[in-house]
Amino acid sequence: MTKKKKNPDKSFSHLEETGDVNMVDITDKPLIERKAVATGFIKMNPETIRTLSDEKLPKGNVLTTAKLAGIQAAKKTAELIPLCHQLQVSWIDIRFNTEKDGIHISAEAKAKESTGLEMEVLTAVSVAALTIYDMCKAVDKSMAISDIQLKEKKGGKSDYKTHFNPRTAILVLSQSVFEGKSEDTSGQILEKGLKDAGCKIEHQEVIPDDEKKLKQVVEKLVKDGVELIFTSGGTGVGPYDITTDTIEPLLTQRLPGVEQALHAYGRNKLPMAMLSRLLAGRIEKTFVICIPGSPGAARDAIAVLMPHFFHVYFMTKGESH
Repeated sequence: MTKKKKNPDKSFSHLEETGDVNMVDITDKPLIERKAVATGFIKMNPETIRTLSDEKLPKGNVLTTAKLAGIQAAKKTAELIPLCHQLQVSWIDIRFNTEKDGIHISAEAKAKESTGLEMEVLTAVSVAALTIYDMCKAVDKSMAISDIQLKEKKGGKSDYKTHFNPRTAILVLSQSVFEGKSEDTSGQILEKGLKDAGCKIEHQEVIPDDEKKLKQVVEKLVKDGVELIFTSGGTGVGPYDITTDTIEPLLTQRLPGVEQALHAYGRNKLPMAMLSRLLAGRIEKTFVICIPGSPGAARDAIAVLMPHFFHVYFMTKGESH
């Protein structure tokens, strides 16, 4: 009887047994303009370079064909790499820089999407290089493809690292949570999302549907120098929705752009979001954002605002956009 060989590397055994592979869920990520650039190099004999430049190779114009192949590959990246998302690439260009010992390849792409274009430009460079190889292999057996790498990526959260960590408070407006009849979910989502964005959570509290209590808590937080207050709940049109009516008179400045961004994003997912009276502004040096009390609204607020919102603190010091 033959014994079954054991996998010496236990780190791969789980994958072999379960086949556990998943796409990254980008459902809640907003559409923003993105850009990526990748480069690569294909080494070849100087004689091959001259023959290519003179367009005397048997298969025709090498660089034009390679450019078309790279563009086509970028648009089909999700079909080639299983867990890539299907992106609507709005523009892509591939450039070649011929040297005496090879060709430098550069691919640049743009799109308005929920995730980056790294794989699209890397695929474009790879396929362009392979196309050059295929069209020149009859006359050059020494070619080598190398140095394929991502050179630039713009549009993701990494572009907006401000290294600012505001002192933050989370207030959950809910009578049922206050009385212990239901569990606070939105506050937990806000806590995790804000911490991940770099906020220092200094105060968390569940407040009943009580205007006087809410006002007292907010005024004390402002006095204590808290820089960001998130409230969850009480922004609807019901008889106990008191958040907006309580905080709006306290504002010294309104941020309608923030309100519009949250409303627009919410309406794309849930038409009833238009009925929310969410609010954004500041009280002296403290910024306040009031969102609906649902878990979805909490996730949306993190997706739309973090970390881009932190730029507001630099603007208050007179810095430019």
